[in-house]
Amino acid sequence: MEVVSSCYRLAFVRCKAPTQLLSGGSKPPMPTETPPELIVTNLNRNFTGVSATIDQLLRFQEHNYDLLFSGSPLPAVRSKPVSIWNAIAKSRRAPRSRQHILWHVRRNCEMFWAIFARDVLRFPIKTVFTSAAIRRHSAFPRFLISKMDAVIATSPKAAKFVPNVVAVVPHGVDTTRFQPAENRSLAWQNTGYPGTSGIATVGRVRPEKGTDLFVDTMIRVLPNRPGTTALIIGKTDAKFVRFKAVLERRIAEAGLSDRILFAGEIEKAALPDILSALSLLVAVPRYEGYGMTPLEAMASGTPVVVSDTGAFSTFVANGKSGLLVPVGDLGQTYDAVSNLLDDSLLAESMAQGARETAESEFSVDRELQGIGQVYQSLWQDKAIVGERPLLVRARQGFLKQYHKYIKKAA
Repeated sequence: MEVVSSCYRLAFVRCKAPTQLLSGGSKPPMPTETPPELIVTNLNRNFTGVSATIDQLLRFQEHNYDLLFSGSPLPAVRSKPVSIWNAIAKSRRAPRSRQHILWHVRRNCEMFWAIFARDVLRFPIKTVFTSAAIRRHSAFPRFLISKMDAVIATSPKAAKFVPNVVAVVPHGVDTTRFQPAENRSLAWQNTGYPGTSGIATVGRVRPEKGTDLFVDTMIRVLPNRPGTTALIIGKTDAKFVRFKAVLERRIAEAGLSDRILFAGEIEKAALPDILSALSLLVAVPRYEGYGMTPLEAMASGTPVVVSDTGAFSTFVANGKSGLLVPVGDLGQTYDAVSNLLDDSLLAESMAQGARETAESEFSVDRELQGIGQVYQSLWQDKAIVGERPLLVRARQGFLKQYHKYIKKAA
């Protein structure tokens, strides 16, 4: 029992209370509008990979559900986000058409606030968590995930590391936004980058993303292919500036500074045109939870070389859309890239297969359908969650700590 109480206290410390908590007492104000049926959260100021998947889904979900969006704004979402405290306030009662309000969360603090509203404030909420991680979570996330009403895993691998999995629903790509170029050579020319063709890797510049492995591969590949330019597309955080400098020196020593380019972070709207202009996308991270960029390239008709991490193996499982290499294997990465660049028939076949795979197996429509089925199963479950024996005393202890926190902060 003490373990449960301690986890809640730890959660409250880690998930800082909104400023409204510090001046508004222990209960949220009564909502004045019709409550939503679905609340989706994005409690991260940075635009991360998780943010990108939320952004893509919400563009469609905000038209399909009576939805409330809470957290940081997203570029493709029209709904104006509200604070997490407003989201909690609007969860006090369910809409007439539903027994519960669903909270779809994807991060630790998002799980915490959903649990807080459901178990401590005892609001009519059911929680859905999407998990993409393919490694064992630490104790704090495991505790939070164990309290979710339903967990959606994004791959069979991810499903092995979390409890309460009700469905495996892969992230999907918007195949109307990412489409093949009619003329790849002309499309590359229109990007403004040098050369007659391009290869790229997309992701933050850091060892985990395999940026160094891509650079080393390009240093071996490009000398025999004078018309090809390699792009490293992604932001370099301050802590990895020195890592980037090492790579730049390595490139300069190879005499390829004008052909292996750090393009930096590009506008989201420009990405489809660049991906469709590439001859090949190389994504060889050492670890990835899921990884959307290969799917976006595939939808753009661009074959891929990917490392065996995240959900990448499922993208190329049919052997039609790209090549899979072991994590961290420079030799096999070089061989795979060379094979696709040297064999035009293989490259063209995989370009077509990549588009077909994205459309048939990994479209955003399929993802929306899979998530929607989970939502409906929770809404149709009329059994309202009652007192959870392990949480009765935990709630009392948590509220005591909560009031102490408010009093001290005030």
